[in-house]
Parts: sequence; C-alpha cells; structure tokens
Amino acid sequence: MSSPTEHAAHGLPAASNYSICSMAPGNFTHGLTGVNLQMDDVTSYTLWLSIIAVCLVVVVSRLVQGSVAQLRHLFNLRTDPVQQAYWSRNGTVMWPWLKKRFVYAPLFKKRHNRNFQVGRLNMGTLPSRFHTSLLTLYIISNMVYCCFINYKSCNKTAILAELRGRTGHLAFVNMMPLIVFAGRNNALIPLLRVSFDTFNIFHRWIGRLVVIEAVAHTFAWMAAKDIADKVAHRHNGMMLAFQDSPFLSWGLASLLAMVFIFFQASSAIRHMAYETFLHLHQLLAFIAFLGAAIHGRMGELPLTNYVYGTIALWFLERIIRWSHIIYRNFGLSSSTRVTVEALPEACRVIFHLKRPWQVRPGCHVYAHFPTLTWSLSSHPFSIAWYDTPPTPYRSLEDEKLPSTIKDLTSPLPSRTTTTSITLIMSKKEGMTAKLHARARASPTGIINIRGYIEGPYGGLESLHSYGTIILFAGGVGITHQLPLVRSLLQSYNDATSAVRKIVLVWSVKSQDSFDWVHPWMTEIFQMPHRREVLKVLLFVTKPRHAGDVVSRSNQVKMFGGRCKPERIVEEEFEKRVGAMAVTVCGPGALADEVRMSVRERVEEGVVDFVEESFSW
Repeated sequence: MSSPTEHAAHGLPAASNYSICSMAPGNFTHGLTGVNLQMDDVTSYTLWLSIIAVCLVVVVSRLVQGSVAQLRHLFNLRTDPVQQAYWSRNGTVMWPWLKKRFVYAPLFKKRHNRNFQVGRLNMGTLPSRFHTSLLTLYIISNMVYCCFINYKSCNKTAILAELRGRTGHLAFVNMMPLIVFAGRNNALIPLLRVSFDTFNIFHRWIGRLVVIEAVAHTFAWMAAKDIADKVAHRHNGMMLAFQDSPFLSWGLASLLAMVFIFFQASSAIRHMAYETFLHLHQLLAFIAFLGAAIHGRMGELPLTNYVYGTIALWFLERIIRWSHIIYRNFGLSSSTRVTVEALPEACRVIFHLKRPWQVRPGCHVYAHFPTLTWSLSSHPFSIAWYDTPPTPYRSLEDEKLPSTIKDLTSPLPSRTTTTSITLIMSKKEGMTAKLHARARASPTGIINIRGYIEGPYGGLESLHSYGTIILFAGGVGITHQLPLVRSLLQSYNDATSAVRKIVLVWSVKSQDSFDWVHPWMTEIFQMPHRREVLKVLLFVTKPRHAGDVVSRSNQVKMFGGRCKPERIVEEEFEKRVGAMAVTVCGPGALADEVRMSVRERVEEGVVDFVEESFSW
C-alpha cells in the first residue's frame, strides 16, 4: 500500500488509501492522477536556475571585459604607439585559449555563418562551438528531467501518467524563454550585450524542444489511453475522447499548430519566402499558445499561468514596437518622409524622421513601406549614414514683425533638429526589388514615398579602447562599417579614444558598388588626420576591365580578385598598435575566413573579434 505522502506527490488525494497497483488504468488517463507535481516543480526550478546561472556568468564576464576595456581606453587617450605596447600583449593564458577553442570557434574546423546549399535550397548555418555547448546542455538537461520518473511503479499507466505530466510541465516552462528570446526588445540583449541574432538561434532550438516535449506529452497520454481501452474492451475510445472533450480538442489544436511550425520553420522554407513564412509562423504560434492556455485552464493544470504570462509578454513586445514606431515616425500634422534613389543594383533610402534619434555607430533598423507591402518588414538594414542638421528659423515672410508689447514678449519660433537616416538596400527579391523598380522607372531615378522606420537596434560593441581596428565588409556590409569609421576617426581627432590605426577592407563584385557610398567616403576622406590613421583596401572580384583596378594612393589601394583575410590580419597584426579588434559584416564565407584568421592570432596578442550577422 502507498503512503499518503506518496499519493500526494503523484497527484492523488493525501487521504487516499488506494494502491497505485490496484487502480484501473483508466484513472491515469485524465486529471493529475499519477502526475508527480513535487518533482515537476523541482525540474522547473532547476531549469530556471540554470538559465539564471548562465546569465550571471555572462554578466560577470561582460563586466570584467568592460572594466579592462575602460582602463585601456582611459590610459591610452594621449599615449603614442610605443606606449600602447603593454596593452597589445595577453595578460593571461586561459582567456586567449578559451577564445580560440571555444568562444570564437566554429562547431568544427571553419564553417559557421556560410550557408549549406542543397541545389537551390538554403539549409541554414551551424551554431558556434560555444552556442552548441549551451544548447546541448540545455537539451540534455530537459531530457534528463523528462526521464527522471519512477520506473519501479507496478502500474505501467502510472509511469506514462508521470511522463505525460513531466513533458507537458516542461513544455509550458520552456514557452517563456521561447517568447522572450524571439523579441527584438528583449531586455537581456543590452544587459548581457548579446546580439538578437544569437538569441534567435536559441529561440529556434528551444522552439523545437517545446514541440518535441508536446509530442511526447501527447504520445504518453495516447499510450496510457490505449492500455485503458484494451482493459475495458472499448473500441474507438481515443477518437471518442477527442470528440467529447473540449479539453483534449484544444490540446490537440495546440499540438497540431506546433508540429506544423516544426516543419514550416525549417531553413529551406524560411529562405524561400521569408515574409510569408513569418506571418504564418506568428499565426500558428498564436494558435498554439491559445490552445495551450485553454487546455491548461480547462484541465486546471498547475502551470497555466506560464502560458498566460507568455502570451502577455508576446503582446507587450508588440505594443513596445508599435509605440516606438508611432512615436518616432508620426506627429500631429506630419510623418516621416522617405526619399529613394535608384543606384546600380541597390537603392539609397533616406528617412527624414519626425523626431530626432540617438543613433550609435553599428546600429540597424527595420524599414516599412505601406505602399509596397501591407505587413511589417522583418529584414534588418544597417544604418549607412546619419545626420542631424539644424532646422532654420522660419523666414520673415512667414513671421510678422512685432507691432505691440505683446508681440515683443512672445517666444521666438521653435528651433528643433531632425535626424536623417540613410540605408542602402541591395536589390534582392520582394520589397527591395519593388522599391528599386519604382525608383528606376522615375525620370530622375528618385522618388518620394510614405514609409516609417523601427529601431535603432544593435550597436552593442564599442571599439574606442583599441589601438588598431580592422573592419571587413562584403558587398552591402559596408553600410555597417562606415559609421564606425567616421566615429573612430572623429574620436581620434578629438583625442577621446585609443585609436591610432584604422584599416577598412571592402570586397565587392564590381566598381558599380562604389557609387553606393561615394558621397560618404568623400566626406570621410576630407576629415582631418585621415591620412595618418585610415587605410582603405578595396577588392573587386569581377572587374569589367583589368585597367580599372588602379590604386589611388598608399592610403587607398585597389586590388582585383578575392580578398584574403588571413594575409591582411597577419600583416596588420605584426604592425599593430596596442590592442587589436577585427570586425566583419558580409557574406557568411567572408565572415568565416575572418574568424579563422583571428583565431590563429589570439594566443599571440590581444585580438578581439566582432561579427555582425543577420541569420534568419
């Protein structure tokens, strides 16, 4: 006979004297009979503690890194290159070793952000070794929690009931981080200084885990139901149960939506039609969460509040996004104006914003055009350039000269600032192709349309504490690096950073791409002390004519053929000033080459790697 404590732990009434062994299998197919609520709570608390522990480790490591960077920044504001030599050497052996073999390392030898292709299908990318380790530990811990049940029970349906309760419980718990990690306004992004792209990786894998746990939850119930029906000599009992029970029907609806998401969210389908995928994905997710919430409420399940909280977080994130869009783009009498200029295989898109922004170098935004597409865009665009020109006073033609004492005491006309943000949108498919076609069809190649912008996001890393900085860009990735170059060069002129050497490396297919950034490069080249600090290396992989590839000077060199990051990093590392940072924004193949080049040097001196990537 089971003790009252045993019964309470398994969801049975504490005063019950029934033996689990003698109970009919049908008792374990509904309610909380056989569910080990106490152990379910232990597993959920352990899961949350593990997430909090990882976050605390990241916060502490970020604080240490930030403290070192701040000291390096302050001590090198006015030092010469020789005096920065101290900061170019590694102070420890362990941290460079970890960076090379764990933090910066791809899962295997080299490939990380380069997509796998099967024919024309994009099969996605591989997570890094660090991300894979965290994901593996998280998934294995969930598997252990699911399997940690009482196998010694003499009633097989009781074992299945405990498994059903555990898997459903963990599926509910995992819904919370699943939604938090999917949000662009996730508070953990600035707190941990971890990119949205990284959280998106965890979102996808936790989503798969939730689906697997929901499927296991259903199969455990079906197995117990099948045993109970055989004992009771019932036919079609499972089908009748779904027909007669709204509780089961809503659970099945939630499960079917999750299973559909599992296959619909594959990389091949995402890349074929991303916007269509995203809207269907959000609709299915809402059905899944709604079904789970009703399923939990009708069954009076313990963690139904988790689902309510998940839905509330989802709506809160959407409210924050729309609030930012409305506040930043719309006023009482006007809204954001957009100027689109057609360029070779791209568009220069200028947003004249209603209200000024605080833009950091390295930020990205999401652009929306109601006249081109009805939905919100979900493709990020790096801010290529930003200006905050003064708005002049209204002219005397618009203002009356004072004629009374009241006029003399009235306030002057308002003088505000309007931020202008410029993006370069490479012509692909969908919205960017429509935008380029409409601008190209204009006689002037320039059009004005309605549009609004969401952001800014990103810009988490500061490079001002490094003496040497190499910025790699591939194609339209130059838009991420240009504001950084301007900011770093200005900080050198203002003596507010440790920067003494900047190397900009840009790889493009043809010289036509130079038109994208010509006015901004001209402005950068006119900045004081540019020749002392900045070196530009241009690589044209498919020049029209060999004679077109001509270097202008020692500071601006042009080469034909592919960029070889390992040679550039090796050469600049030998001549580095102080600590060195290497950043990259471009195709996955280029990013993987740069990553490998940095890893080969991290144990020889202070070299940090920053990758700006947008995987989807």
